[in-house]
Amino acid sequence: MSANSVDAEASAALVEAVVRRSGSSFLWGMRILPPERRRAMYAVYAFCRTVDDIADEPGDRDLRQAQLEAWRGELERLYGDGEPRDPIARALLPAIRRYDLPRREFEAVIAGMEMDLHGRNVAPPMATLRLYCRRVAGAVGLLSIRCFGAEEPEAEDAAIALGEALQFTNILRDLGEDADSGRLYLPVELLERHGVVARAPDAVLDDPRLPGVCRELATLARDRYAEAGSLIARCSRQRMKPAILMSARYEALLDRLEAAGWREPRRRVSLPRWRSLLLLRHLLP
Repeated sequence: MSANSVDAEASAALVEAVVRRSGSSFLWGMRILPPERRRAMYAVYAFCRTVDDIADEPGDRDLRQAQLEAWRGELERLYGDGEPRDPIARALLPAIRRYDLPRREFEAVIAGMEMDLHGRNVAPPMATLRLYCRRVAGAVGLLSIRCFGAEEPEAEDAAIALGEALQFTNILRDLGEDADSGRLYLPVELLERHGVVARAPDAVLDDPRLPGVCRELATLARDRYAEAGSLIARCSRQRMKPAILMSARYEALLDRLEAAGWREPRRRVSLPRWRSLLLLRHLLP
């Protein structure tokens, strides 16, 4: 076995370990892919997980900005004639070549992480929140559908709509965790509409009018799930099964969040295992 083959296998094993270690629900949708496409998705996820950790970890902001810039350097090598240095970048190389993954979407993910790094996500305007969702979720969706093999024009619009729906759901689930990090993704327009004057994350979570804000954002998420579902229905069901499964899983999570009513916003609501197993019916033809 050549040194290059050994290196490729080690990189592939590393990105799979990153995915498994994360415990992410992402695994549910990716396990059903053929091995080659699954490896590509694992590499995409490992990249996203790595740059997200850079933005989230404590420490010197300038150092973390430099780490994100280093990833821009890796993209330059991946899409140029250079040799990627990071093992995760090396795992991305075959996926980029085989599925023509667009560089601009990897760059969009990094730009989204910079919004977190530089504190731009405290009661942002709705336009800023949608830009953030497009960067950190829509971009991942657009990379993912290439790995899935979905070729219909509607698949790209579905990826962006579903990405926003998933991100809104994450925001509604992670209110307490985000507040601990000094973040509040609820848009300022919704806070103002419901009479929430505070902007400090903990103060907003303590405001009795918070559930009204969350219900309105949940309605926006429902609209985007419906839009994504309509678009997915015009695509190859076989190719889009991972997206169908992720959508079903997160809509079920949104159901539980709405049932809890955000009366205890710091309590993280999750999906019980039995409910997750029921979602496997979406894999049927």
